[in-house]
Amino acid sequence: MVSAKKHVPIVKKRTARFFRHQSDRFHRVDASWRKPKGIDGGVRRRFRGMIPMPKIGYRTNKKTRFMMPSGHKSFLVNNVKDLDLLLMHNRTYAAEIASAVSSRKRIDIIARAKQLGVKVTNSKAKVTTEV
Repeated sequence: MVSAKKHVPIVKKRTARFFRHQSDRFHRVDASWRKPKGIDGGVRRRFRGMIPMPKIGYRTNKKTRFMMPSGHKSFLVNNVKDLDLLLMHNRTYAAEIASAVSSRKRIDIIARAKQLGVKVTNSKAKVTTEV
């Protein structure tokens, strides 16, 4: 298996999700983020003690954005042919087998990835059996 190329340390400024204002108070308000638009909204006006709003300052380093702890970036694979795209980029990208792929095709994909030296992040999924 080829290891990832050298990179600067991965620093995540914020790992917690941003929750929608008052989603904790009402069931009808979903937790997924929506920007507050009200004229008196304390979150929109950034009052102290209110929940934080997403802003550009939370963005991570461009060199390490979308990078996994192993140093690879994820690449979704649906069939064996998709692995050939990673032949030259196996130090940058790691294959991730899509969830809809059957166990029979997964075995073929894992075998081909081993030949090409491509890392597969979820190689044990739907292939190994529980005891």
